[in-house]
Amino acid sequence: MAEQIAPTRSNLLQRRDQLKLANRGADLLKRKRDALIGEFFSLVKASLAARQELNRVSQEAYFSLFLAKAWDGPEAVESLSLAHQAELAIAVKIENLFGVKVPQVQPPTFDKTLPFSPVGVGAHTLDAASAFRDLLAVLIRVAAIETRLRKVGEEIKKTSRRVNALEQIVIPGIAGQIKEIRSVLDQRALEEITVLKRIKAKLEARSNA
Repeated sequence: MAEQIAPTRSNLLQRRDQLKLANRGADLLKRKRDALIGEFFSLVKASLAARQELNRVSQEAYFSLFLAKAWDGPEAVESLSLAHQAELAIAVKIENLFGVKVPQVQPPTFDKTLPFSPVGVGAHTLDAASAFRDLLAVLIRVAAIETRLRKVGEEIKKTSRRVNALEQIVIPGIAGQIKEIRSVLDQRALEEITVLKRIKAKLEARSNA
């Protein structure tokens, strides 16, 4: 049910101010959406490149693991994989991107030393350990980019809904109220002019008589 607005001049001025504000808000939201879309496509490009890198590094890592098991023995490789288990600390910063709080994962820094003594360890096993460390770094980078991509995509949808609500509901609604108020005020003004003309005609007729 449409809101009933008293057809007064003050309400007309108020609705005009609201219409200007709504148009300004829609314009700002569209600029924000366009900026986010630009960031989104940039992230899509970065995500595709990171995925390609992930495929390459993962193939190298698993091939090196295959060689390590073949040359150094699966028991030795699996024993070393269980020798050191530790959590990896990943720093996350919150970045303000066009008014949107977006997580930014900081790439971890790995110590060049391996988590086990290389003495007595085969060369292929050492290569596999280094390759899987590279794979972990790429995995983290892919996850960081795609998390950011998902967040920006969600904000684009949210901003688009707000723009559509303003342009399709709020602005037409206010414009319709302005039209109705102006129509009533114009009708009243016309009636007042008609009444004044009648009074003037009566006064002139009385004066002539």
